[in-house]
Amino acid sequence: MTIQTLDKTTTISEQRFLLPGYYTWKEFEIIETLTADAGNLRITYLDGYIEFMTLGEEHENIKKIIAILIEAYLFEKGINFIPVGSATRRAKEKSASFEPDESYYIGEKKENPDLAIEINITSGSIDKLEKYKRFNITEVWFWENNQLSLYHLKNDNYEQINQSELLPDLDIDLLASCVLETSTKKMIQ
Repeated sequence: MTIQTLDKTTTISEQRFLLPGYYTWKEFEIIETLTADAGNLRITYLDGYIEFMTLGEEHENIKKIIAILIEAYLFEKGINFIPVGSATRRAKEKSASFEPDESYYIGEKKENPDLAIEINITSGSIDKLEKYKRFNITEVWFWENNQLSLYHLKNDNYEQINQSELLPDLDIDLLASCVLETSTKKMIQ
């Protein structure tokens, strides 16, 4: 018997794939069950469409850095928060199921988090804001193209904003530049 060793460790990069066709909630649940053991795979369902996404190292690195920085800010400011990470938001009656990359209750726990953060290394095809709107998530932040885009829910629609209304003292430009910093030691300083 010959044992082969690999010289290099490879990591999977983020990939998104929209499953062709339209699927009922029941069909979605079956597909979800069949893929439950697939590590690093996220499934989003919205109005009959299913999107698969693999989580690459770059995606996970940016997600973690943003979480560290936001939580350091919240601790420093003495703001009460509950981190709930990528807990699944799911409701048949809303025809939606998804996992944000990070999410937070600001203050006390409510029906749904106040803030959700999504890292997008590759573009997807499911309406990203619609899924959050169905769960009345107050603010959604997207990391795309090395910058943060913030959206605040007003009158049942998201409006793009330059400054967080939940965390009005947080310097968004500084946060984004810290995410791009290659040294985690410098990033925290």
